[in-house]
Amino acid sequence: MEERAAIPPGLPRPNPTVSYWQDPPSHLAQHRTTQELPVNIDVLIIGSGITGSSLAYNILNGPHPPSVLMLEARTACSGATGRNGGHTKCASYREFLENVRDLGETEAVKILRFQYNTMRAIHAFAREHGIECDSWQGDTVDIFYDWGQWDKATKAVAEIKMVLGEHDPASRYTFYDAKETEQKFLTQNSLGSLQYESGSLSAYKFTIGVLGLALGKGLNLQTETPALKLAKDEESGWIIQTSRGNIRAEKVLLATNGYTAHLYPALQGVIVPLRGHMTGQRSGSGLPEEGLGITYSFIYGNGYEYMISRPPGSKFAGDIMIGGGATKAPDEGLLEWGEANDAVIDDFILNYVLSCTGTYFSSNWGEDSPEGRLRKAWTGVMGFSADGFPLVGRIPGEDGLYIAASFQGNGMVLCFQVARALTAIMNEEHEDELDQWLPKAFRMTSERTKHKFQGKRHSKVLPISHEIKSQG
Repeated sequence: MEERAAIPPGLPRPNPTVSYWQDPPSHLAQHRTTQELPVNIDVLIIGSGITGSSLAYNILNGPHPPSVLMLEARTACSGATGRNGGHTKCASYREFLENVRDLGETEAVKILRFQYNTMRAIHAFAREHGIECDSWQGDTVDIFYDWGQWDKATKAVAEIKMVLGEHDPASRYTFYDAKETEQKFLTQNSLGSLQYESGSLSAYKFTIGVLGLALGKGLNLQTETPALKLAKDEESGWIIQTSRGNIRAEKVLLATNGYTAHLYPALQGVIVPLRGHMTGQRSGSGLPEEGLGITYSFIYGNGYEYMISRPPGSKFAGDIMIGGGATKAPDEGLLEWGEANDAVIDDFILNYVLSCTGTYFSSNWGEDSPEGRLRKAWTGVMGFSADGFPLVGRIPGEDGLYIAASFQGNGMVLCFQVARALTAIMNEEHEDELDQWLPKAFRMTSERTKHKFQGKRHSKVLPISHEIKSQG
């Protein structure tokens, strides 16, 4: 893993695999607000995913907005946001016990609420602003195939209910045994399941909608304009070298996730890319034509798959979007770590993800579509940190340089509110108010850059002491 973490990510690759969501591309895909790049700008945002677009909207929505330029190396929203599974799901119970042990109860609850509130906020924003993004809110179910993971889940849910109370919306969890699981969710041969609140949407359409709002407020968006190098200006601010000339910016915001170390090499090995695989599949004849009406994860000893069913009224309603499978590859998918090339698909992982739907649903799957099970396959690059949390704030020792990155493959319940937090930090708003809802564990500090990267946290069953820290 140390060798994999040391691989420089480079720039986003040209001609990446095309995701289900990006076909056809948005009208903003190749947008350039102005023919020429501005020479001077107040705020430069690098990255046009959900983080970058939300930052642009928040900054420009203020009373006295600065000038804001956004650079995207490829087409708009061509990175991880436009390539994910469309799940707005916070499986907070999976990390809750470790967070209580390592950070204390107060901080663990703050992280749980941050994710839950982000999940709710992103759908509310889409409704408020009329963003057509196939927004759906309902429930999810985690199907278990490993007794250690089942035991961990039961302990974590019991702890959450004790801390938050039985009637808190964020503690609404319901367990089902194996027989009930097959009856309710059509999956066979499991140990049982856990149902709780979730949602789904097209993150690509949502982000394009937010970019449209930001453009209406004065954003200058420049696609297919990679930022090549950052340098501190001799007087103040930053010089950004691009493929189309240099720009001077007073403040630079890195919304570059798994590619961050390319522009700021000091974060090499601090934010480590992981290439993920996604598929869009035609559902089997045995599943409901209108879709499954619930989203899924399939939890086993060292990993999981995540799946949504396209809601009624959406394009290809009933299609199954499922991704994962990395830990099924040789060496538990070691070679996917440090891999930032989303123009390539690993055949072994693809074949596993393609076959696992029939395995999970077994005889309930029915026959494959005459057109074949696979509609589309693609990859995307995520970013992970050693401690398993996002990096949010000003980079220590670098005036005017900020970061919001490393979302652990869970960006849909982190990025939208992280952008709100970074906007507050950049504007030097009241720290006491920010501390009430932004977890301290997310804050960018020099200490967090010293941890040795050892892979994804919170996915395996780790020994948890029953002597849990309590902070009231």
